[in-house]
Amino acid sequence: MMKWLVVLAALVAFAECLHKMPLIKGKSARQTLKEKGLWEEYRRKHPYNPAAKFYSSGTESMTNDADLSYYGTISIGTPPQSFSVIFDTGSSNLWVPSVYCNSSACENHNQFNPSQSSTFQSDDESLSIQYGTGSMTGLLGSDTVQVGGISVAKQVFGLSETEASFMTYMEADGILGLAFQSIASDNVVPVFNNMITQGLVSEPIFSVYLSGNSEQGSEVVFGGTDSTHYTGTITWIPLSSATYWQINMDSVTINGQTVACSGGCQAIIDTGTSQIVGPTTDINNLNSWVGASTDQSGDAIVNCQNIPSMPDVTFTLNGNAFTVPASAYVSQSSSGCMTGFGQGGTTQLWILGDVFIREYYAVFNAQSQNIGLAKSA
Repeated sequence: MMKWLVVLAALVAFAECLHKMPLIKGKSARQTLKEKGLWEEYRRKHPYNPAAKFYSSGTESMTNDADLSYYGTISIGTPPQSFSVIFDTGSSNLWVPSVYCNSSACENHNQFNPSQSSTFQSDDESLSIQYGTGSMTGLLGSDTVQVGGISVAKQVFGLSETEASFMTYMEADGILGLAFQSIASDNVVPVFNNMITQGLVSEPIFSVYLSGNSEQGSEVVFGGTDSTHYTGTITWIPLSSATYWQINMDSVTINGQTVACSGGCQAIIDTGTSQIVGPTTDINNLNSWVGASTDQSGDAIVNCQNIPSMPDVTFTLNGNAFTVPASAYVSQSSSGCMTGFGQGGTTQLWILGDVFIREYYAVFNAQSQNIGLAKSA
């Protein structure tokens, strides 16, 4: 009997080490802009350039990704002030709007007020983050940040003073970056690094589950994995570069034919990009293989009735095949159907965004510097 009690106590203790951060699948900027009748004009002014955040040197770049829709709530300060943020494995800084900001994007979002937090410390350093459509500028400060039941002390974060107009139409207030410190603006220590060094997680890993259509169920788990979110075993893939969560991709194939990434390429697993993005020529080829036609704004349109007969697309990563069916790579809306394969310009980098992560539960190990992927449950 005693032995079982010890095992039970160990299991209870283990369960308490998993810190779950629920994500809501909210409205995307595209939906909001369409409802206001502003989408066509906005898209002409701000072409989709998801690869923008991977070009920059020194400053952390992002893009006007109009289809991002997964947000989680964190709090900063004492007493806590709440913010919804995008958990972004493609960047490394945490920032939120502040009361010092007078951009239109700050007016309809929560703003951090340092004077109302007894634990806030000013840093007197400025921060600048480049977007595909402008930038965020602001100040650095440090305070207690609460994420999924974890309280991170003295976390340095950005307080925005100006924000790109694009942020006006996003539900999220700010961004919480989960990539490596090597690409952090101002070399700020990222939130997850602090969780590890402050002994707040039992393992140096976090994992991401993105649900398909429902608003509920998506989550980031800090300190472990949630086995209810995947089936089968986790396949581990070593990072090719510990900057972003970057890995080697061998090829993109349809029915055994290589249609993109011929001879190999680099790919980033990125929760902060909604689509699967690649070099324009590769993406055009991929879209034509699945029967899509690209409209003037770059969306790859398909007939919704064709989805059942459209082919699977296989992404081979480090010798392991990960297949994405048409039901996963085609999005349906009231205005029709389009593929989730987006053009990334001339860069040879691929971004495996939410379209991919919805199919494959993703585990990020900061210590052994690898990524685990398993079929989503």
